[in-house]
Amino acid sequence: MSTGTDGRRAPLGGSAPRWARERPVLAGVVALGGAGVAGGLLVAALALPAVGGAGILTRDATHDFFEVPTMLRELPLPERTRLLDKNGKQFAQFYLQNRQSVSIDKISPLMLKAIVAIEDARFYEHAGLDIKGTIRALITNARARSIQQGGSSLTQQLVKNILLQNARSEGERSQARAPSIRRKIQELRYAMGLERKYTKDQILVRYLNITYFGGGAFGVQAAAKRFFGTSAADLTLAQAATLAGAVRTPYFTDPALGAEHQKRLLERRDLVLERMGKLGMVPQARADAARAEPLALNLRPEPGGCSESRYPFFCLYVQKEIAANPAFGRTRAERERRLYRDGLTIRTSLDPVAQRAAERAIAAYVHPKDNEVAAEAMVEPGTGRIRALAASKKYGINPGDSNNGPSTTYNLPADVAHGGGLGFQAGSTFKVFTLATALAKGWRFDQGFDTPGGFEPSSGYEDCAGHKVNSPGTVIYNASGEGKGGPYSLATGTWQSVNIFYMMLEREVGLCDVVRTARSLGVARADGKPLKEVPTFTLGVNEMDPVTVASAFATFGARGRFCHPMAISEIVEHDGRHTTVAPSCRQAIEQEVADAVNWVLSGVFTRGTMRGQGIGRDAGGKTGTNNGYTSAWFAGYTPDLAAAVSLGDIRGAYKHPLTGVEIGGQSYGNIQGATLPGPIWVKSMEEALRDVPAKSFSSPDMQRFGGGSTPGLKPEDQAVPARPGSPEDGAPGHEPGAPDEWWGQGRDPGERGRGDRLNRHWHRPAADHWWYPFDEWPYEDRPSGW
Repeated sequence: MSTGTDGRRAPLGGSAPRWARERPVLAGVVALGGAGVAGGLLVAALALPAVGGAGILTRDATHDFFEVPTMLRELPLPERTRLLDKNGKQFAQFYLQNRQSVSIDKISPLMLKAIVAIEDARFYEHAGLDIKGTIRALITNARARSIQQGGSSLTQQLVKNILLQNARSEGERSQARAPSIRRKIQELRYAMGLERKYTKDQILVRYLNITYFGGGAFGVQAAAKRFFGTSAADLTLAQAATLAGAVRTPYFTDPALGAEHQKRLLERRDLVLERMGKLGMVPQARADAARAEPLALNLRPEPGGCSESRYPFFCLYVQKEIAANPAFGRTRAERERRLYRDGLTIRTSLDPVAQRAAERAIAAYVHPKDNEVAAEAMVEPGTGRIRALAASKKYGINPGDSNNGPSTTYNLPADVAHGGGLGFQAGSTFKVFTLATALAKGWRFDQGFDTPGGFEPSSGYEDCAGHKVNSPGTVIYNASGEGKGGPYSLATGTWQSVNIFYMMLEREVGLCDVVRTARSLGVARADGKPLKEVPTFTLGVNEMDPVTVASAFATFGARGRFCHPMAISEIVEHDGRHTTVAPSCRQAIEQEVADAVNWVLSGVFTRGTMRGQGIGRDAGGKTGTNNGYTSAWFAGYTPDLAAAVSLGDIRGAYKHPLTGVEIGGQSYGNIQGATLPGPIWVKSMEEALRDVPAKSFSSPDMQRFGGGSTPGLKPEDQAVPARPGSPEDGAPGHEPGAPDEWWGQGRDPGERGRGDRLNRHWHRPAADHWWYPFDEWPYEDRPSGW
């Protein structure tokens, strides 16, 4: 007689003649309908020959009975996919079934013994079918006229689980559970095939990885974590017995469902321990001691999906990127299968330091209950790697499925393709694309116009299709419609964010060329529709998302090198294969032009709309406040990091402008780019870059970009103020190529030297937006926020 792995002889119970004498009992089983386990056991007992006096089908007899055993197709088990931050720490996971398959050396030997003891004590002796156990269960169930014992071997149970996993429809799943003789015979044939294909240990570990334990845990590793907060390798005797007891009826013993279910689980655990003691798998005294222990559950939730992620907006961005990007699979179904079933390990670009900095900065100024929402994206110049995505609202569903509340299901920092909303108009942040276009076309820092108090875009505007898009009868004003005009240069017009100056500049350099510059920097509408190529393009008429705006501004920090925003750095398949995702970059504008843009935008912090709000290192940026205060922005960057912050009412930007509002417990008459988005940007960037050594921008080519002429511009208002007695060389007071004396944000904001003399001569606007009466809105659709 064969022996088990513990060295004990398998107890056999009754003899072969006994089951022959049980014909009346067998008839009773048939009277039950031949269904379920009893029907299957009947087939097994009557159809298969007993081999040897023990009545156990041996491996040698298997080939005689089935000359060619049927091979079962085994598909990869659904495994959980993990999202890791850039440091390798998990922050989210996706799964169809919460499973993490492990090898046999990662499973406690006590667990192996426990499952064999309760489910198939003769597992190591039979060849897939335990006739002795089958007959015993058959007789017991027939006498009780109900299913009291299971007779399936572990191998047969593995077959059933595989068939259920392979099922592609509910119909196929029903077939795998069908109470029919045909199904049972096929199951037995498959079991014989597995016995020939694998060793016993291989069968056992496959069973432990596939089976459901309850509580949403598939496989022993997930169950160990779910029930006890430990690993399969570290299970104690009592814990192993608990899990082994759960597999027979995982729903009735699910400890997460309450005290009654836990009571049943305790009873099953004690039964397993009793069985292990009787079989000699553990000393009886040890089994009795384990039975005296409490259940001692330590239920650990296993959150899945983005709503339960520590960083839900970043998680959602990755989820949508994989689902929509053909690089991750030919069809959407294939891509989603990879995410939810293939057990990927996805390393992302998320920087937890930057992420926490963005979250804290937003929380300091805007509360989740506010109708106004703030969102921020941080992007690394030169790579496009998204470092942080944050918003003022929590991610999830509001109580009662309300549209308004502390939560949102929109990915507020992202575009529609990545789960976001329709975006907010980007306002004067778009002036940088006109600035870059002008510098590329030969404009100089002190070159400009003597601007009127109002401007009518009645001629000179043409879109990239060659169509005239003028808007005669529409009058553009400067901030708040006060109509201030005067001389402005490229530098001062940017620092003061002068609308009329930029409308005139856009007409001068060409609307289409400005649009092309924006597109080369990755600018696209948040809703995915074509950009509106209209005269007010430079004033930010298009709705944008923070990721897109931050990526565009990051181009300047990378000296003109644009990189597509990316959130995924590496994918590791379940089998260990690595795929590195490299940045996708191109030189969008000349390095020298980018250096010149950086020079001008640095002045926004020292001489412009963000004066006094620097971050202690070289930085450039641009405020944006929209028509009627419908939304506000700030976008800025250093050589190491770029970020964009948007603010608007989630109920609809035009119906609910940012005037007379209370945000974050503070009251505001109106909100401008420098009022809230700017301070959020400053606070988040200071914290995100705290441990990053400061880098400087490259100095601009003053021979190419310095100097210029603007009618009426006073010498002290020039970009580089004149020094007494200095030669006229196009950059008064400086030698060609010399940087301005305030270049570099490292100095104290109060130490601005002669650059401050400019402040006596320019009128600082209340806001950098344009104004239209609503009944004269010249474009087809009024954006309505999210």
